[in-house]
Amino acid sequence: MRTLFSIVFGLGLIVALVGYGIWTEQRPVGHYLSDLRIQLAVDEGQPSERGNMLGIQPELFPADYQSTARLHRKLAAYLQQARDKGLINSRTIVVLPEHVGTWLFASGEKNQVYEATTIDEAMTWVSASNPLQFIGAMLQAKGDNRLDDAHLRMKAPSMAAQYQALFGGLAKEFGVTLVAGSIVLPEPSVNDGKLKTGSGPLYNSSVAFASDGLPIGQPQRQLFPNAYQRNYIHAAGDTALNVLDTPAGRLGILIGSDSWYPANYASLNAKGAELIAVPAFVIGADNWARPWRGYRTPHLAADTGAPADASEGEAWQRLTLTSQSPISTARAGVSVFMRGQLWDQGSSGHSFASRDGQHIVEPLADDKAHHGARLINIWL
Repeated sequence: MRTLFSIVFGLGLIVALVGYGIWTEQRPVGHYLSDLRIQLAVDEGQPSERGNMLGIQPELFPADYQSTARLHRKLAAYLQQARDKGLINSRTIVVLPEHVGTWLFASGEKNQVYEATTIDEAMTWVSASNPLQFIGAMLQAKGDNRLDDAHLRMKAPSMAAQYQALFGGLAKEFGVTLVAGSIVLPEPSVNDGKLKTGSGPLYNSSVAFASDGLPIGQPQRQLFPNAYQRNYIHAAGDTALNVLDTPAGRLGILIGSDSWYPANYASLNAKGAELIAVPAFVIGADNWARPWRGYRTPHLAADTGAPADASEGEAWQRLTLTSQSPISTARAGVSVFMRGQLWDQGSSGHSFASRDGQHIVEPLADDKAHHGARLINIWL
């Protein structure tokens, strides 16, 4: 009797494991109607041979990340509309928002991931459908929040490949320099023209792609991650800021709140940065108008004159110092935010251009009017 029970139990276990294995391999793709429209919110200056900086503030949702083909379709539609408006040329620098690449962890997953109501639920489904990768990532995870580390680490090699194929491909397709927002990866580096990942800590990093689709220099790591991410994203405070040669001029990249600190601008000044790209992200659908939550790195608060009673939006505009001589000697720059709703992670932020110590913003009366994708253009 025991032998029969053991056989039945073993067969049942085998059937269950085979069924689970088949389930993990299934990746159905449903239909999705995406809004491909984008408005020109800021068009500063006159067209010139010196080129322009073009910020793309996308409006993104979980289903946009179901495949890189879907995400390409939306971003390419934005760029094509910019081209139709005469905003694309060989000296255009396109800037995308912070974390636009991080959400690639959801690419190629099951429908349950995109139907989830919270980011935690979505991550649970991703882990369940990639068990071996998840176990391996947990063994390598670092930081105080090993679970979040593992969720972002488990698909890192494929995310890096998708990130380069997608954004490098867009740069080549439209013949522009493209600052591909940012992506969270373990120890990213560029070797022989390929974006690679390591086994060390996670970094929030940005890669710029030239018009031939290849990376320019090494990934720029974020020096001071947001407070809610510091348990699993490593601060790269000892990393040098890169300045890249582009057809429009020498370009520096400051990720998110790295743009708040005068010392970073001094470093870019010393390297001859003429232009500054700021990929940014503000979590929370209505946080732009709420009271500012303070510095991401409190020990550096004394470095700037922080507005104590400002809203989040006012703080971003007052603390971003691009082109504010003598602190920043750059000619111009753009700060670009993401909009949309990624599970329960709403986002806010109004992208703006900077020149001659002034920020140029879309003149709308309230935050609701800022919903939807936007183009932020400044001629150099």
